[in-house]
Amino acid sequence: MATKLQKWRNLSSRIDLMAQISSVSTRRFLHEGPDTMEELLDRHLAKKEKPLISDDEAEYLNRRRLTSTRREALSLYRDILRATRFYMWTDSRGVLWRDVLRENARKEFEDARFETDPEVITRLLIGGSDAVSSALDKLAEKQKEMIERKNRGEQP
Repeated sequence: MATKLQKWRNLSSRIDLMAQISSVSTRRFLHEGPDTMEELLDRHLAKKEKPLISDDEAEYLNRRRLTSTRREALSLYRDILRATRFYMWTDSRGVLWRDVLRENARKEFEDARFETDPEVITRLLIGGSDAVSSALDKLAEKQKEMIERKNRGEQP
């Protein structure tokens, strides 16, 4: 009987040991990992950031930005038309440079008419305004040179 009792004690101590091991591993699993499938997905999937502004406000800001770029584009186009007034001489075909420049400007604006990328639009506007200002600067320098030549009595 003592041997049977000893076997039961050994068996019960093994069961207790196994229960302790399984409870430790279960506790370790629960503390290291998520409890539910949603927590698992929430922890490991990329989260979509919530916008700080509503969709209506974002659309309003986008329209406002587009309106300002349209305004800038129209202003640049008017500046080009004003600047071309000073080009009164003709090219090799006998066409006024003013008309050639205006046609080219119109073509450039028509080509970029349906551009939606703000970065490209900004680059085009900056490039266009730089081109107009540099063309006017060169024109002013040439006119000063012509005036100086005329004052000195030289032929142009």
